[in-house]
Amino acid sequence: MNQQTIFVINSGSSSLKYQLIEPVSGDVLAKGLAERIGTDRGEVTHIVHGEKHTDTLPLPTHKEALNHIIDLFKENGPDLDHVGLAGFGHRIVQGGWYFKGAAIVNDDVHAKITELCDLAPLHNPAHLIGIDTAMELWPDLPHIAVFDTAFFADLPEKTRTYALDKETAHKYRIRRYGAHGTSHEFVSGTVCDYLGKDTVRQITLHLGNGASACAELGRKAIDTSMGLTPLEGLVMGTRTGDIDPAVVFHLLRKGMNVEEIDTLFNKKSGMLGLCGDNDMRDVWQRRDDGDSDALLALQVYQNRLLKYIGAYTFELGGLDVLTFTAGIGENDARTRYRLCEKLEFIGVKIDKELNENRDPSKSVWRISTEDSKVLVLVVPTNEELAIARQAIRLI
Repeated sequence: MNQQTIFVINSGSSSLKYQLIEPVSGDVLAKGLAERIGTDRGEVTHIVHGEKHTDTLPLPTHKEALNHIIDLFKENGPDLDHVGLAGFGHRIVQGGWYFKGAAIVNDDVHAKITELCDLAPLHNPAHLIGIDTAMELWPDLPHIAVFDTAFFADLPEKTRTYALDKETAHKYRIRRYGAHGTSHEFVSGTVCDYLGKDTVRQITLHLGNGASACAELGRKAIDTSMGLTPLEGLVMGTRTGDIDPAVVFHLLRKGMNVEEIDTLFNKKSGMLGLCGDNDMRDVWQRRDDGDSDALLALQVYQNRLLKYIGAYTFELGGLDVLTFTAGIGENDARTRYRLCEKLEFIGVKIDKELNENRDPSKSVWRISTEDSKVLVLVVPTNEELAIARQAIRLI
């Protein structure tokens, strides 16, 4: 049988998400998630043909988790020996200055991903565990690393460069690397395909617990909100986004240490820090119940989005398309509507009925009116499919 499927792995520190995908058709043959790895009450969920199979068992390491996933494939299908498995695609958050595209994992690539752990300490080490585990179990198949930062590797110097002493910046490789690049690349490419042209001036908003904005000319990124790390930019579920760096010095002088500040900025701030919830559904409910903290959190969230949309519209020399994606972007009609209301001055007109009744089966959904000067779209992101397609092209 012709090799035609890719096993996509997104490995976290205590979890492992996977999908078995046919890259050409985009069909997902199976998918699942192993959670609470490293505990004696791990859980593995395997979904095939719409049926969910869940087991609870000890999962001391990622290897045991992946071995159990293999068992679930044997028990419930599809048979990995008969699906034309071409190789594995591994999501890697940080590719730094080394990678402008996907790469076949060898000793050199592995060493570079390891070196870049300092820039993504919550992500790259976990990704390496996934790579090592899968390569041990499938040593004869190619393993492809697909980098979130690759889409931004060729950002214009004027947008990737910080106004930092250039010798220090060069010594420590400090620049804007961005994140969510696999998503932004997939979504902006889908928009270009939908419109049948590559000259479109567009802004894509990846709004989930992590959130980022990207300005693109056609299929090429020219600016993005995340920086050296995924902390910079928009207000997120638990991350501050943009903040005066002197806040760090102030907190250090007040007695907090670097680890405490890192945890505060990345895990205890954002919507969670502002109002105590990072699930937008709960925040909206609290706002409706008259909670002033929730109201302020939503206002801060929206205002940061407006600032980036305004800045990117000027950078692009105008705006043709505004696209929402990811969990909040795809599913939160109120967030989309309230934001677009504030954009009427640049010609955005939102169709309230289309916005509130999006067809989730459609790969592109217009929510703006016919006479809107800016086309507003919802495009479900599919990072796993993007990874699978990059992997199969390289293979």
